[in-house]
Amino acid sequence: MGRYVLKRFGFMLLSLWVIVTITFLLMNAVPGGPFTSVKLTPLVEKQLQRKYGLDKPKFQQYLTLLKNLGRFDLGLSIRERGRSVNDIIKNTFPTSAVLGIEALVFAVTLGLALGIIASLYRGQALDYVAIIIAVIGVSIPNFIVASVLQYIFGFKLGILPIARWESFKHTILPAFALGLGTLATMTRMMRSSMLEVLNQDYIRTAKAKGLNSAQIIWGHGVRNAILPIVTILGPLIAGITTGTLVIERMFGIPGLGKYFVDSIYNRDYPMIMGTTVFYSALLLFMNFLVDIAYGFIDPRIRLARGKED
Repeated sequence: MGRYVLKRFGFMLLSLWVIVTITFLLMNAVPGGPFTSVKLTPLVEKQLQRKYGLDKPKFQQYLTLLKNLGRFDLGLSIRERGRSVNDIIKNTFPTSAVLGIEALVFAVTLGLALGIIASLYRGQALDYVAIIIAVIGVSIPNFIVASVLQYIFGFKLGILPIARWESFKHTILPAFALGLGTLATMTRMMRSSMLEVLNQDYIRTAKAKGLNSAQIIWGHGVRNAILPIVTILGPLIAGITTGTLVIERMFGIPGLGKYFVDSIYNRDYPMIMGTTVFYSALLLFMNFLVDIAYGFIDPRIRLARGKED
């Protein structure tokens, strides 16, 4: 198991290096630069390029980038004057993370519950309700959901704040809007996975041995059916906690989401690289944890890894 973990960790670092290299090449392949859209005198532009190291050869810039990343230094933002990318991520990511975690808790708990109920009552009213919720969650974009929630609960009923980020009440509507699509995905996957598991021979064997319904469903059904859910949790956690631009802007949330997009429009090279590296590292680390968690959820996988070692 230890050898497997080290190998996966090595692949994670290799993948991050590839992402950094490709991002660097793409940034420099696009015509123009961070000062193209700003009216500057040639002398001032030259001084700014020297300040941010953009006057050096590309290969030297690449080596400097790798050296700084090795020290966890993401550099200074070009557009956010006087602020480092590290500080921007440090100040904005916690807000996006809180919103994302609330959305995940809501989506995962309710999605798994709906999926299990739908599979147990296949073809009945509860199954149809779960399917309708899943279809709505997949079909309607989150900004439409957010607009409807703001109109009904904020404007008409006045029971929840329409925007801003001040208390727990301010997080309810954006968390629901952000998590509805994930809830739909969880419901559909859990339903189909549970239906497949409930038709397996070992479920029939468990019934023949006289186990009660709760033992069969939770001890044998859910434990095996949840594996596909665990697979997608890594990317979901990374994506939903790093911020969603539309939701954050609609609800006036000072999160990390807007910096992902603004850095590209502004050609802010340090911010582009910093947010990309941060998101990629979080995504790869979540996938790494999911991969390790597989062995604890499914003993067959743990046994196979033991044979590899």
